[in-house]
Amino acid sequence: MRVGNLPGIRRLPIYLNLLRAMREEGVENASASALADMAGLVASVVRKDLEMTGASGTTGRGFCVGALIADIESFLGWDNPNDAFLVGAGNLGSALLGHRDLRSHGVNFIAAFDTDPAKIGQTIHGVEVLPVEKLVSLGQRMHVRMGLLCVPNEVAQETADRLVDGGITRIWSFAPNILKVPKGVTVQREDLSAGLAELLVKSMGLGT
Repeated sequence: MRVGNLPGIRRLPIYLNLLRAMREEGVENASASALADMAGLVASVVRKDLEMTGASGTTGRGFCVGALIADIESFLGWDNPNDAFLVGAGNLGSALLGHRDLRSHGVNFIAAFDTDPAKIGQTIHGVEVLPVEKLVSLGQRMHVRMGLLCVPNEVAQETADRLVDGGITRIWSFAPNILKVPKGVTVQREDLSAGLAELLVKSMGLGT
């Protein structure tokens, strides 16, 4: 994977959704130009993005839709289940547990964790909520490597520490804090306030 081409990696799910829709309509082949038109991009950008996946097209016919879907899913790791923990079973956490796209993209929630006694013992979208004190031992025993962090800012770092102690090496954090993690642990931070700020500034014609 070309880690340096992160914008291209973020565009791959867009192509995947378009290709899945084309497959449902019975379309067998798609060109980079056609995908570019539908995605509002330039064909050369699409071709470069698809090169990352190892997909190969045919002159005059483009890409086989089914094969290209498989190549993108394999490149992203969405063709294999990724066992995951979720910490923080509040509104956002509960919504993520039931998010259909996450499950179709290979995220397999093993357990959720919370500190609220009212939530502990509940089953949310088929996932049991356990006390956060069990996270480390369960993670070590089950060799789970992915963790979703949906907790308040003030406890985000200590919760991330628990995930790391439990063997988690990939953290998807929805807390705006910048987390400190050891080398070898990857953090993807989703700052909703930053996205809102960018949207509002652009809507006022101030962004580029």
